[in-house]
Amino acid sequence: MAATAALQASMAALSISSSSFFGDRLSFPCTFSPLNVKSPDKPCLIVVKLKRWERKECKPNSLPILHKMHVKVGDTVKVIAGDDKGKVGEIKKIFRHNSTVVVNDINLKTKHMKSREQDEPGQIIKIEAPIHSSNVMLYSKEKNVASRVGHKVLEDGTRVRYLIKTGEIIDTAENWKKLKEASETPEAAAAA
Repeated sequence: MAATAALQASMAALSISSSSFFGDRLSFPCTFSPLNVKSPDKPCLIVVKLKRWERKECKPNSLPILHKMHVKVGDTVKVIAGDDKGKVGEIKKIFRHNSTVVVNDINLKTKHMKSREQDEPGQIIKIEAPIHSSNVMLYSKEKNVASRVGHKVLEDGTRVRYLIKTGEIIDTAENWKKLKEASETPEAAAAA
């Protein structure tokens, strides 16, 4: 007791408050702490490390850059490069952030599916993998020729795509009606 009173008296003489030493924990600088804790005014954001082929180019506002494509869903295309060169199919899906397309029954890859339930066996299925859009060309079924795409404005002011070799217009009202009817029939069958 006497030693504590003497210590408090000497601290008072040095103008150091005793409350900072007695009853409170000592605070060390951040360099001595075992965990490097960030300051609360700059919260740490969780950063996911993506592989090189998974990265998407982004704008300054962090939205992905969507590239313009010369093909649309429902177009008939011919593959001009790769293992499936020369095959003709219809586009099912488009990925604009990396300029790839999925074509019906082309670029089939084998996928090994694990069983979901205990009694159900695993499976080996074929899935359609994406192809880069530069490896496909628009195809005319009537004249059996692949062609580059051109753009022109009709007399009524509508902007349409056409095949340069044949002059065949791709974006017509009939084609859009066919595409819309084809897309509605699977949904109606799934609902029934």
